[in-house]
Amino acid sequence: MVDLSLNPNVRSLAPVARFKPKAVVDNTGASQPVGPSVDVLGLPLLAMRRADAVKALVGRVVRGHKTRIAFVNAHCVNVAASDWQYQQALQSCDAVLPDGIGIEIASRLGGEPIKDDLNGTDLFFPLCKALAGAGKSVFFLGGRPGIADATAAAAAAKTPGLKIAGSCHGYFGPQDEDAIIEKINSLQPDVVFVAMGVPAQDTWLARVAGRLDASLLAGVGGLFDFVSGATKRAPSWLRHARLEWTYRLIQEPKRMWRRYLVGNIAFLGRALGYGWAKRREARRNWISAGLKRALDITVAAAAVAALSPLLLLTTLAIRLESKGSILFRQVRVGENGETFEMLKFRSMFMDAEARLEDLLAANDRNDGVTFKLKHDPRVTRVGRIIRKYSIDELPQLFNVLRGEMSLVGPRPALPREVANYSKVDLRRLKGKPGITGIWQVSGRADIPFQRMVEMDVDYLNNRSLITDIIILARTPLVVIMAKGAY
Repeated sequence: MVDLSLNPNVRSLAPVARFKPKAVVDNTGASQPVGPSVDVLGLPLLAMRRADAVKALVGRVVRGHKTRIAFVNAHCVNVAASDWQYQQALQSCDAVLPDGIGIEIASRLGGEPIKDDLNGTDLFFPLCKALAGAGKSVFFLGGRPGIADATAAAAAAKTPGLKIAGSCHGYFGPQDEDAIIEKINSLQPDVVFVAMGVPAQDTWLARVAGRLDASLLAGVGGLFDFVSGATKRAPSWLRHARLEWTYRLIQEPKRMWRRYLVGNIAFLGRALGYGWAKRREARRNWISAGLKRALDITVAAAAVAALSPLLLLTTLAIRLESKGSILFRQVRVGENGETFEMLKFRSMFMDAEARLEDLLAANDRNDGVTFKLKHDPRVTRVGRIIRKYSIDELPQLFNVLRGEMSLVGPRPALPREVANYSKVDLRRLKGKPGITGIWQVSGRADIPFQRMVEMDVDYLNNRSLITDIIILARTPLVVIMAKGAY
């Protein structure tokens, strides 16, 4: 058994066989994103300035939000290209942070440049300073015997007030894993830095994250060597020139020549291929988006003209039944998280929002995200009719004409619903919201939320003008049948 002391000072453990990760199983669960991201080489890289990234990460620690992060450079991309477990571990992270000039070049070739180089070495001390200010503790796991302890000592010396929960080297076997996790949890760190190298650290964290109680789990590669002083960093002028890799090559030519000389060429080939594919996709999407917008404007304008008698009749009916505004204006979340004011005919009494809290317990949905009630007492008599036949949605034709919505797309969500979205759910925000959509013509409110997400994401991934026309053609019959409408 491995003995981890509760004392945060230097500790050493008898070295055993280097840990080899088992198959990846992501136990972190769904969580909110750390911040905006851009797609680079198939990875969602955090697109934030360094100070903002530190603030976001520490904020999640303070709130107790479970977060797993990884740092990715050109070498990591090369490794992931031939290691599906590592790919899976990176894809399931709550945030993947860009590291190095190679990733920046790839992002520019793909047309989505990253905001900042968020390499772990430059991020470490600002992060520790913010954690110290928040009264949070850290644990260091990994590296050769003595390196994690030296890293902890250096971090404490350079960051006044930082709480060191403990440290342990990374030379342990599978038979010691349970004991190590148990001891780390007993020390109750808020953050665990893991330095086992790529891909071991990230596949290990992906598998055991659900068993570690710390809020922030970070795979940090060779960070401990730099912080502890075991490996000297490149001079600042070389780092500013974004050529730190050349210094590493000079330091360890036998170990690093393949990574940098062969690996950089391989990475550049991947980056160029990725950039070409992204540009081709962008051209195709530009044409598709233009055709979709033309369809939206043409059909929406024609519908407003053709349905104007119905719009006037509905306005009169609402006015005669109850006092209040004709239109209901509500903030909804649109494409890429942008909010807008969605229009509907008012179908509820004016105090509907105030009465919502009293009705939450009777919610017909148990997904923890959406609220639906078949016999909602807040709905007026006219409201029941216009809801049944989706007449209340017709003012959204003006949202379409204004460019805030499309005729076809995922239904726009409420901000309070998006606040409960998982990373998977957030994918339905990658397109402009619509008046109708694939699940609206397939069952409407009778479809469970997670199935709605699957259908919306599938639509966004495979959308085309033909698909939109088919959905629009199916919509009138679905509206007349009123199945799943309430």
